[in-house]
Amino acid sequence: MLDVVSLRKDLDAVVKTLERRKQPQPFLDVAAFQSLETQRKTIQVRTEELQAQRNTLSKQIGQLKSKGESADEVMAQVASIKSELDASATALEALQEPLHNLLMGVPNLPQDDVPLGADESGNVELRRWSPTGGDAGLPAPLAFEPKDHVDLGEPLGLDFEMGVKLSGARFAVMRGPVARLHRALAAFMLDTQTEQHGYTECYTPYAVNATSLRGTGQLPKFEEDLFAAIKGGQDGDTTGLGEDNKLYLIPTSEVPLTNFVRDTLLTEADLPMKLTAHTPCFRSEAGSHGRDTRGLIRQHQFDKVEMVQIVHPDQSEAVLQEMTGHAEAILKALELPYRVVLLCTGDMGFGATKTHDLEVWLPAQNTYREISSVSNCHAFQARRLQARFKNAAGKNDWVHTLNGSGLAVGRALVAVLENHQQADGSIHIPMALQPYMGGKTVLR
Repeated sequence: MLDVVSLRKDLDAVVKTLERRKQPQPFLDVAAFQSLETQRKTIQVRTEELQAQRNTLSKQIGQLKSKGESADEVMAQVASIKSELDASATALEALQEPLHNLLMGVPNLPQDDVPLGADESGNVELRRWSPTGGDAGLPAPLAFEPKDHVDLGEPLGLDFEMGVKLSGARFAVMRGPVARLHRALAAFMLDTQTEQHGYTECYTPYAVNATSLRGTGQLPKFEEDLFAAIKGGQDGDTTGLGEDNKLYLIPTSEVPLTNFVRDTLLTEADLPMKLTAHTPCFRSEAGSHGRDTRGLIRQHQFDKVEMVQIVHPDQSEAVLQEMTGHAEAILKALELPYRVVLLCTGDMGFGATKTHDLEVWLPAQNTYREISSVSNCHAFQARRLQARFKNAAGKNDWVHTLNGSGLAVGRALVAVLENHQQADGSIHIPMALQPYMGGKTVLR
């Protein structure tokens, strides 16, 4: 959530910065905000006038009583003013809900160094890496025509037909060797993030309430992207059941992990908090019809090892670089060519002020595909979460939150199958994964 004080001080500057996101629809209903502000100022001015009158009259009461004179008339005026002050306080409180609802739909402001652009074509490549080195980190071509992960994975137990049978489109089943490889990837990622990068491993619920999703920014704007579950009443009847009876499957463990600090006042010594979890993630993929219908790239259910850091505001930019490096370390250990991209203003997520995407090379597609997104949200989520810390000056300040994939397990599986395929269709197992695969070096 944006800082309402900044909106009040310089609305034009905030609107101008939001316009850098290059989306067709307006992000902020300026007329509605100004109307609410006009009402607030009117009530506030009147409140200050009444408080001044009450103070003056209260002094008069004291003077009259000291002289032994009746103060009944003045006390009646004070009582009348109190009634009006109570009404003003109620009116101000009533304005908070529409203002809050208005701001909940406004995205974060992009940092000044985020490149201007309308879509992914405006993203800026920062660097490339390939295990073979080569020309500017470009991946070495395979010596044979590469197969895609679907053709490679099916003989190893990747079963899309069973996924459709059990659940429908965009679900998959894994059995045997490919299931073990998937588990090995998740375990390796989790061990690396905890043992080498200092994150605390967490186990979280896979279903969360609406308050948690509002805190991280998925609600109210992106409800269509979520899978909701209703907790029924007697005999399963859901008629008239409200929000308290609705849970949502998590789109990422960023949601529960970041909500650890909701409604919390931390100490400076508590920072940074570094959390990680391996969970399934559930996304409806609304608006993605016809995109990536083949294979594991865009599924309704997929696994991810998530990284979350809760940090001091002075450290968040450095931590963004650090977390990007933590995701890169996984790709390097898996011997997968990749590149790091700085997202432009039009391609960033709702809550991000700056984002690095890691894109892994897929030989069968002859292109890079996103495998991790690492975002700095500054205080945007903290305001929604009411997550603060007491700074060195003894004042309450907002924490900064960051999140990133370390990595998306299914897409890492795709990348390992395609990049480590051999001419006979077998898969070379990267050295980092071999201890998790019982010492095997090849999958056949």
